Amino acid sequence: MNAKELYLMIVSPEQILFEGKVDSVALPGEMGEFMVLPDHAPLISALGKGVVRYAVGEENQTQTVAGGFVEISNNQVSVCVEL
Repeated sequence: MNAKELYLMIVSPEQILFEGKVDSVALPGEMGEFMVLPDHAPLISALGKGVVRYAVGEENQTQTVAGGFVEISNNQVSVCVEL
């Protein structure tokens, strides 16, 4: 994988909602929305109710979530959510 690409996986207890390369991810943190771009510092954070937004090229996608958590490490963004 190119060091400047993000790999995003969004999972719920029932299914994998998205898995693939993205350009950026916006997440509903408990203290407000935050953006993840390539080479983001390692992080584990709780997520609040809101919308996960991610960009794949010119296309923007969204997933509404009731909460969860995210782990960011080595350009991999793993999001576990409740719908």
